[in-house]
Amino acid sequence: MYQFEYPWLFVLLPLPLLLWWWLPPYREESPSVRLPFFGEVASAAGLIPATGAVVPRRNRLQWVLAPLAWVLVVTALARPQFLEAPIQKVQPARDLLIVLDLSQSMDTRDFRDPSGVLIARVQAVRQVVSGFVAKRPGDRIGLIVFGDAPYPLAPFTLDHQLVQTLITGLLPGMAGPSTALGDAIGLGIKMFEHSEASEKVLIVLTDGNDTASRMPPERAGGIAKERKVVVHTIGIGDPNASGEEKVDLGVLQRLATQTGGRYFFGADQAGLKTIYATLDKITPHNEKTLSWRPRRELFMWPLGAALALVLVYQLLMFGYSAWLSRPRHSAEGADDMAHASGEGR
Repeated sequence: MYQFEYPWLFVLLPLPLLLWWWLPPYREESPSVRLPFFGEVASAAGLIPATGAVVPRRNRLQWVLAPLAWVLVVTALARPQFLEAPIQKVQPARDLLIVLDLSQSMDTRDFRDPSGVLIARVQAVRQVVSGFVAKRPGDRIGLIVFGDAPYPLAPFTLDHQLVQTLITGLLPGMAGPSTALGDAIGLGIKMFEHSEASEKVLIVLTDGNDTASRMPPERAGGIAKERKVVVHTIGIGDPNASGEEKVDLGVLQRLATQTGGRYFFGADQAGLKTIYATLDKITPHNEKTLSWRPRRELFMWPLGAALALVLVYQLLMFGYSAWLSRPRHSAEGADDMAHASGEGR
């Protein structure tokens, strides 16, 4: 559709007519007939000559083109625009960071798939987490893996296929044999520093206790709370094991409570799938739709038309003046010259 950005400027249309009524007519000096001894004649008659002036008359072309050019100029000032069809863009309102433990213990075969077959923990995690990512089309998702140290595999992105491909390629021990849970949460908080999303959610999954972090998990949880990052924790593995193999459920529970998140424990693949289904429900899809209409400016067309009219008029007047001033050689002029020559004799 078409519209004018400043339609109120059309009140200027009658302005030239008002000026024509209120202001005195434009006058200009024009040479008159020259008489010999005009000064002496005027002095003898007791008259004082004054400067002459005439009011120039408009021709018919001016009466037509001037109002038309003014209408075009006012139309250009009103800024005509063409509004194109609305364009909508869906903007994510949440940044979701997945933090996965890839210590060597993730290769333990103590998880049962739906058919009852024992599989490695990492295999169950890959399948469940990849399915969870596929259900979150409106979120920007990032990925961190940790072992001896945390490593960012994917920044926050809407390219979920890339994230799923990275998850499919995860291998136990690729980040080292130990568990650096606190450092992994700290790295996640750092990734959220430049996030402008209204909701920041971190989901961490681990099967061991923290043995390699320089930052204690409780300290990382306190910073997450200050930065308004919600941390959901998932523990898998054997809580009754010893040493690094034992999953520290107490730390995970405190982390979740400290940041306003939820704590879960997954005993098998079905339980893990239920956990991520629950997370999908408690973090509902939240998108912000932006809509705008592109505008194309059209003021140059009426403005260009007005300038073209003025230019055409000036060219016509220049040609007409040149035609009037050219010398004329006619038979009538020759007779007048001959008559004048006879009178001289």
